[in-house]
Amino acid sequence: METLRLILLFVHILGFAALIGGLLAQSKTADKVVNGPMRDGAGTAFLAGLALVGVLEAGDGDVNHAKVGVKLLIGLVVLGLVMANLRKPKISDALYWTILGLSVANVAVAVFWSSAHV
Repeated sequence: METLRLILLFVHILGFAALIGGLLAQSKTADKVVNGPMRDGAGTAFLAGLALVGVLEAGDGDVNHAKVGVKLLIGLVVLGLVMANLRKPKISDALYWTILGLSVANVAVAVFWSSAHV
C-alpha cells in the first residue's frame, strides 16, 4: 500500500509540474491560451489526488479531511477553469494569473498544511 501511495504522490506532483510548467512556458507571450500541458496536468493532478486520498483512507494513515477539502475545492476550480477555456483562442491575463495563483496555492496547501501524508 505504501508503494502505491508513493506512486500516486509522484504522479500527483508530475501533474502539478505539467500544469504550472504549461502556465510558465507562456508567461512572456502576449496571447495566453490553455495549452495541452495545462489540461493534462490539471486532470492528472486532480485524479491522482483523488486516488491518493482513497489509498490513504483504505490504509492506516491519518487523513486531514479539512486539508483534503481545501485542496479538492481549489483543484476543482482550476480544472473547471482550464477545461472551460480549453478551446478559446486566448484567455485574459486575469484568468491566466488566477489559474497560476490557484495552482501555486494548491501546492502551498500541500506543503505547508501540516499532516502525516495528505
